[in-house]
Amino acid sequence: MRAIFQWKIGSRTLELGRRTLIMGVVNVTPDSFSDGGLYIDAAKAVAYAERLLDDGAAIIDVGGESTRPGVVVSAAPAATADAGAAAGTSSSGSSSSSHAVSEEEERNRVLPVIRDLKKRRPEAVISIDTYKSGVARAAVDLGAEVVNDISGFRWDAKMSKTLAELKVGAVLMHTRGRPEEWSTLPPIGDPVLLVKRDLRQWAEAATLAGVKRDHLVLDPGFGFGKRLEENYPLLAHFGELQQMGFPLLAGVSRKSFIGRALARDGKDAPVEDRIYGTMAAEAVLILKGAHIIRTHDVALASRAAQMLDAIVASGG
Repeated sequence: MRAIFQWKIGSRTLELGRRTLIMGVVNVTPDSFSDGGLYIDAAKAVAYAERLLDDGAAIIDVGGESTRPGVVVSAAPAATADAGAAAGTSSSGSSSSSHAVSEEEERNRVLPVIRDLKKRRPEAVISIDTYKSGVARAAVDLGAEVVNDISGFRWDAKMSKTLAELKVGAVLMHTRGRPEEWSTLPPIGDPVLLVKRDLRQWAEAATLAGVKRDHLVLDPGFGFGKRLEENYPLLAHFGELQQMGFPLLAGVSRKSFIGRALARDGKDAPVEDRIYGTMAAEAVLILKGAHIIRTHDVALASRAAQMLDAIVASGG
């Protein structure tokens, strides 16, 4: 059975656990691995977000900076125990270098989308996908109610304090190293043990900084600083993460470890051929306790989740 939580996201509360919530991805970027450039125009991004809401998304996650392997991030991570032992090749997409996205550039990309979407769909729950506290604050001022930080609140020293002040929902994700380091750093020993240990420590640090426990959701960060083969045990043992006592979010949509599993004739399946593999992985996650699924394929995921939720509710 999946634990039930009341997730505080500012002025309202989302119930997590009775049904799977689908988080739809809106990348306002020119270079994201799956859909970069498709929604860089604010009007197109808003129209796409509305379509995702109509398809069943409960949350819209708006991001303005790609964190695929090889890109340079603009904030240096805080000194942590894992700084010198980060994992190798990530499974989000192909590696390439890129300039860091400034806070001003990120604001210019995401804020018009959040503002206009909130005007058109005031009831929509909007998440801002950022590791920059300034972008998070500006997005919340325009109506975002969730901050989704891939760095686990560690790349911006002000993030935890900012989240405590804003009192919004917060997704704390596990990432090892930075994207530009992933291809050269050593492998993880036991990915499940490491993710559980780190997430516990980082969640405790966030609560000590003032972030309320019932505002937090944890994400094991599939593909973020994990080699392709390290994602499969994390998926197989996802249910163990329920022991931490927090609601869980998972994002595996179209990632490269799925492409590797679907390889034919020695070639990994391209992004456009990973949908069925994504559905299989998302089904496993729901059956093993995921409360929120972050995905590009909202219509398919929301319909599959209805069936899977019936199984979970029956004790499966």
